Amino acid sequence: MSSPEQPVPAAGPAAAALPDAAPLSPPIPPQAAPVRADAPVPPPEQVALAIRGLTKSFDGTEVVHGISMDVPRGSFYGIVGPNGAGKTTTLSMATGLLRPDAGTSHILGVDMWSTPAEAKALLGVLADGLRTFDRLTGRELLTYVGLIRGMDADVVAERIESLLAALDLAGEDGKLVVDYSAGMTKKILLACALIHAPKVLVLDEPLEAVDPVSGQVIRQILRAYVAGGGTVVLSSHVMELVEELCSHVAVIAGGQILAEGTLEQVRAGGSLVQRFLDLVGGGQVAEGSLSWLES
Repeated sequence: MSSPEQPVPAAGPAAAALPDAAPLSPPIPPQAAPVRADAPVPPPEQVALAIRGLTKSFDGTEVVHGISMDVPRGSFYGIVGPNGAGKTTTLSMATGLLRPDAGTSHILGVDMWSTPAEAKALLGVLADGLRTFDRLTGRELLTYVGLIRGMDADVVAERIESLLAALDLAGEDGKLVVDYSAGMTKKILLACALIHAPKVLVLDEPLEAVDPVSGQVIRQILRAYVAGGGTVVLSSHVMELVEELCSHVAVIAGGQILAEGTLEQVRAGGSLVQRFLDLVGGGQVAEGSLSWLES
């Protein structure tokens, strides 16, 4: 008598557990829809920084072409792009350092250009290349920044001690900021951006020229800041840094946004570096163009 047929395994989770089942690739999330210049500004519970149609020209040449974006509240948002892409100009307009030719910027729903004092009270800014009062010591500079923001003197003094210790600057008492190294200057300017406990931090190349030990400390500070409910907007040329820290990314080139969304959406299943090169182009040296360097 013939033996009974063996049951066929059903499709579904049980089938995926079979030894010869091929692993499933995670789906690539769809790209986020671009933000329109005429889109309404979302409520501050959702968006920390909303910019709409920011445009800027220098000497008759438009360098930022109507950029619009929303930075989700509580996110670590990275902005990447080649040199001359318009990153610094965009952030300068968004934070009130440079008046745009057109467009608006809102910090937690507060209009940067109609109520600048209220908007800037919510912000901490580390701008690349911005001059400061460098004929003061680090402690004096932090005291000045805290007091000019209307903070109580005792609170300022307490926070200065914490910031100098955390950023390894406590041993530099008596040294003027003008005599700081590039990395030390970056750290004292970050301390100036943090001293009033802002709701939103905008940092342009915050780890440039910073040594690896200090860089790790700054990473820890920024991660803790976001974990505590703050929002960081970070501009950097270092893709690995953005990929390590950021939850959201925008790629800017030629004064416009080429891609934006969550990190997974933007890198589309690959690395951020490769996605950046695909979008921006370049990255290759023409064969033979530097043959004279060969021995």
